[in-house]
Formats: sequence, structure tokens, C-alpha cells
Amino acid sequence: LKLGSVRRHPFLAMMRSVALASVVGVVFAWCVIGSAFVVVGPSSADARVGQTVSASSQHFLGSSPAGAPSSSSSVGLSALAAVALGAVAVRALSAGAARKTETRATFVSVGSSAAPTFRDTLIACHAQASEAGAPSVAEVDGHIEELEAMAKKAMAGAASAACAMVFTGSMADPASAYPIFAQQNFKEPIEANGRIACANCHLQSRPIDVRLPHTVLPDTIFKIMIEVPSKWESRKQLLATGEKGDMNVGAIAILPDGFQLAPKDRLPKPTKKEMKGLAWVQYSKEKPNVVVAGPVPGARYEKMILPVLAPDPAANKNIHFDKLTVNFGGNRGRGQVYPEGNQSNVNQFNAKLEGKVVSIEGDATKTVTIQGADGSSVAQEVLPGATIVVNVGDTVKKDEPITTNPNVGGFGQEEKDIVLQDVDRVYAWCAFATSLFIAQLAFVLKKKQFEKVQLAEGF
Repeated sequence: LKLGSVRRHPFLAMMRSVALASVVGVVFAWCVIGSAFVVVGPSSADARVGQTVSASSQHFLGSSPAGAPSSSSSVGLSALAAVALGAVAVRALSAGAARKTETRATFVSVGSSAAPTFRDTLIACHAQASEAGAPSVAEVDGHIEELEAMAKKAMAGAASAACAMVFTGSMADPASAYPIFAQQNFKEPIEANGRIACANCHLQSRPIDVRLPHTVLPDTIFKIMIEVPSKWESRKQLLATGEKGDMNVGAIAILPDGFQLAPKDRLPKPTKKEMKGLAWVQYSKEKPNVVVAGPVPGARYEKMILPVLAPDPAANKNIHFDKLTVNFGGNRGRGQVYPEGNQSNVNQFNAKLEGKVVSIEGDATKTVTIQGADGSSVAQEVLPGATIVVNVGDTVKKDEPITTNPNVGGFGQEEKDIVLQDVDRVYAWCAFATSLFIAQLAFVLKKKQFEKVQLAEGF
């Protein structure tokens, strides 16, 4: 009985509070509406003004005017009744809140003594699970976090693999160019005489065009364009299998100390769009200022964009504001020499002996046998893809070409200058130039004024 009364009592108190509040609201609305729609008898404008002034003055004195409408007394009574009902409602609400607090306290004490709490139930379930040998909640959460981490790693690996497949799919045959050979066999990318390491394998010379800003400011990103021109659509390079394929292109940039490849998070969107997905990598860990790119399809990457981050001398004391030299290299097609020193099939083969061609054998790799006048013979190997221009029975001289030259590519390098400029020096020069201009202008104006004075005085 006690528990049932405790449960029903808050509902009754709430209904009583709602009823009292409704009564107060209705009375207050009736008072406002009644006072707003008071009908005043017709009279002249002066009479209405006088009645209004006298009514307001007598209202402050506590008396009613003689000519005032009869509804003013009803308005005062209504307001008094509303105030009384409001006081009764407030008292009832406070009493109900007090009784509600007491019933809530009584309910908690009865519930705590009669039935177990939710926490006790959880403790009991946890004890039963431990006795049954089930893992705890913390252990389960730890396993779930490990599974989530493994899933994230797997998704990241799959995404990177997909990106790698897409990137390598857009590239030409990796056997067509070997920039990794220079990175593995030459610690220094440029020799003391100024020749870049790529020229050791790519023997034929071809021009390149490099465009970069003349002056850059510290801690700023600027772009360099390396153009490797060629007739990409018509010229096909010779692959290692002897077949013809599209020509690749590659580039190397040897920047001054402190300059490095611009980070991806700082690249502007227009620069990313101009790069067309081209990937630049460091030549080695010891030389972050040297970057390479390729091999990539030449028809798409004839103009390669390199984003560079300029160093800040304020952050690195070894960097100074100065005029610096930058070396660039650009290559199209395959090389003529492998790092081991042997020739590739992108070469023109010459006769090693003066004499007569006695036999030409083989399918892909052919062997040309030349017999000399003294009876000695030399079997010369011709790699796949070369077109032999001699026939059996022909007489050749030593070092005479016996095949065509299949090389359509080449390597070129260029040297440029760049100035790492201090912005304070720029401001100082602007101030000096402005002051010099103002001084010269003042001299000219003073001279004109002096000439006018001389003319006025008759000199």
C-alpha cells in the first residue's frame, strides 16, 4: 500500500499543478482582453483628452474619475483576483514539490531494501561469466580494438596497392629505362667535371628546356618545368625483346643544399593539377636536395612539373642568401650501356674485323661471322631488334656499321641560376629607389623654378 501510494502521488500532484496553472492563465487572459476592449462613449476630442488626463491623475491618487467607464472597477477586481489565485497556485506548487521530494526519498529507501540495484545485477553477471571461463569486457574490447586496427591496416595496404597498380599501369615497361641503376651505382649524382651520372649510360645527346623563377623567397613553394621535347607519336623506341614501343621519359634535378621536394600537404591545387600525378623521389637518403622522376610515358609527361620548397636561413644557419646553381638532366628512351659495361640492343653494331661476311644465323639474337684475309674469323653477336644492312658474301671494313642505329632517344642536361632573396633586402632596395627618384624629381623642379626666377629678373 505504501509503495502504490508513493507511485500515484506524483501524478496527482502534477495534475493539481496543471489545473491551478490553467485557472491562473484563463483569469489573466480575461483581464487583459477585458481591459483592451473597453467601449468609451462618443464625445469630442477635447473632452476625451481631458478625461484621459484626469483619469490618469486620479488613478495615481487612488480615486476613480466621475466620467470613467464602469469597466475600470471590473478590471481592478479581476487583477486582484488573479493575484490571489496566483499566490494560492504558487503555494500549492511549492507544497506539491516538497511532497514529491519526500515521496521520491521514501521510494528509494524502500526500493533499496526490497530489490537489488542494477549495479548489483551487473556484478552478479560478471561473477557468473568469470566462473564459466568467459573473457571479461575489457578483454573483449581489447580484441575488438586489435581487429579494427588490423582491418584499417589491411584497407590501407589494399588502397596503396591499388594506387601502385594504377600508377605502374600508366607507366611504360620498367625494362625500358633504369634510373635505379644510377642511384645504386653512383653515390654522387654529378661528377667533378659537371657531367650527370645518367650520361654514363645514355650516350646520345639531346636538348632539354628548363624554366624556373630567377628569385625565390625563404620558406616558399615554387615550381620548375622540365621539358623534354621529342616526336613522341611517330618515334618508337626499341624494347629489350626487339619489339618497338612507346618512348619513356625521365628527369633529375640537383638542387642547392637546403632545397627539397615540396611536401604534399602544402602543394597548391593548381600545381597538383599541372603535375598530372607525376611522382618525384629523392636520389638517396643522404641527398634530399636531389630528386628523380621516371620512367613515365613521354607523350603524357613531355613537360614535367617539379614543386620545390625553398629553405629558410632563419631556421638553418648553414643556409645563406646567395645566388645558387641548379643542374638538371632529362632523358628520353633507353640507354646504350648497362651498369655492368655491356651494350644494350639500342646500339649500332660495327664489324670487328675486316673481311668477308660468311654467315648470318639466328632468329632474335643473330650471329654474323666475318672471315679475314689471313683465314681468321670472328663471330659477332647482334642483339634483337637491329636491322642488318649486310648480306652473306659482302666485304666489310673494320668498324664499318653492319646494322642500323635504332636509338631515337638521348640525354641532355642544363645548368641554371637561382637567387635566394631576403625580403628585407627587397624592401630596402624599393625604399632606396623611391628616395632616389624623389631626390632627382626635386632637383629637376628646383632647376625649373630657378630658371623661372632668372627669366623674371631679366637674366
